Amino acid sequence: MGKVLGALLCILLLGACSKEAKAPAGTNGTDQETEATSTELEIKLPEEETVESKSQEPIEPFPEEETEPEGSEYKWEKKAIIGTDIHYLSRDLTDGGSRFQYMVEHGDGKVVSYVEQITDAFLEEVIQEKPDMLILSGDLTLDGEKKSHEELAGKLYRVEEAGIPVLVIPGNHDINNRHAAQYQGEERFPAEFTTPEEFREIYKDFGYDEAVSEDQASLSYVYEVDDYNCLLMLDTCQYRQKALVGGAIMTSTYEWIEAELENAWDNGMNVIPVAHHNLLDESEIYVEDCTIEHGEQLVEILEGWGVPFFLSGHLHVQHTKRSEEDRGIWEMVTSSLSTPACQYGNLVYRDDGSFSYWTQSVDVEGWAREHNRTEEDLLEFNKFKEPFLRKVFYNQSYDKLQIISGLTREQLDRMSELYSELNYHYYQGTAYRIREKTLEDPDYQLWIGDGSFTVLTDYVEYIISDAKRDYNQVSGD
Repeated sequence: MGKVLGALLCILLLGACSKEAKAPAGTNGTDQETEATSTELEIKLPEEETVESKSQEPIEPFPEEETEPEGSEYKWEKKAIIGTDIHYLSRDLTDGGSRFQYMVEHGDGKVVSYVEQITDAFLEEVIQEKPDMLILSGDLTLDGEKKSHEELAGKLYRVEEAGIPVLVIPGNHDINNRHAAQYQGEERFPAEFTTPEEFREIYKDFGYDEAVSEDQASLSYVYEVDDYNCLLMLDTCQYRQKALVGGAIMTSTYEWIEAELENAWDNGMNVIPVAHHNLLDESEIYVEDCTIEHGEQLVEILEGWGVPFFLSGHLHVQHTKRSEEDRGIWEMVTSSLSTPACQYGNLVYRDDGSFSYWTQSVDVEGWAREHNRTEEDLLEFNKFKEPFLRKVFYNQSYDKLQIISGLTREQLDRMSELYSELNYHYYQGTAYRIREKTLEDPDYQLWIGDGSFTVLTDYVEYIISDAKRDYNQVSGD
């Protein structure tokens, strides 16, 4: 895919991109953006003990216990629930008027109109399922509004009070975001955004104050789940001057990561790394803005220490990938909680090194009935959510295609309907189900006929090429 493709899709779905490296949290600067050199992000490993030499040692990522619990084939087993890209918006920041509704219907598919209800239903489901931890991997708010952060944090205390630790990290929308806004009638006004120091203070009870180690250059930290497991919560966002879309890790943070991995190794602990941005090139379309800049160095380090998997979000598309086809680290990218199918990730991992990951949709309908809600969209949410997202994708396509001369209104409609269905399944991680049907569809030939239909043509062809399997489940050993 060309540079024009990446840039246009960046504008369409994610926003502006940058290659700026991250500065320490709380550092103030001007709005002039600087570009990091490749030498700033190179990792120099000690000569006497390189990653390569460590990777050649026999790796036992899970420690052994002396006795095995009766009736279990494992000595221990842990479960985490992963929610990401909630994009919560405080109810005090919108009146639901025309400007807000246009943003929702012509956005990127987030059900912002019901994000509070989806969030409440999700948190109640977490409490009912009683996992060992709840992980929220960034983009907690719509655009970093301080009011939204404070309101969401207030809701998270319910989960903590149920005895379930909540661990958060920021996403690219959460800190120093100048797009923080409130919506009134036909107008959109600025809202107070959130600084790095305020983010840590708001979420201090959800990982930061319990951390056994914090990186001094970012909002990364280590949380010990128990004597055998710890979470490496990585802040990969760039917000020194203002929030940027792409992810990067500073050299000093890499040094901190190495030290923490070595410490975990010495103490026989299993490490679960979590970040907002992607470790691997999960999508050829979104590489520049979704994959951590120079992320191959992080892959090398993690694999050198025998880390089996990596959790992330940001893409909004449900996807999984391994660094090499039949070996290497797995990455599980959980789709946005606020974007249909409004789902979250489940991860079970065990002392023998095996793990299972699968997704599950929030039962909004059940929550609505239990709480005596009267909104039809909530009571029949399963009927509402797919048409909602498909309408958003239809609008995306139609808005772009109508500027191309030579297409009739009927052709615009048919092409946009096909794009809507295909992109819907891509977001669900199930495009493989309609791949053959799409290839045989005459409207697909309209898309690829002369190859001149801008960036969306390449996007459609990429979805088809990536439609290989169900990306909603992974098992490893």
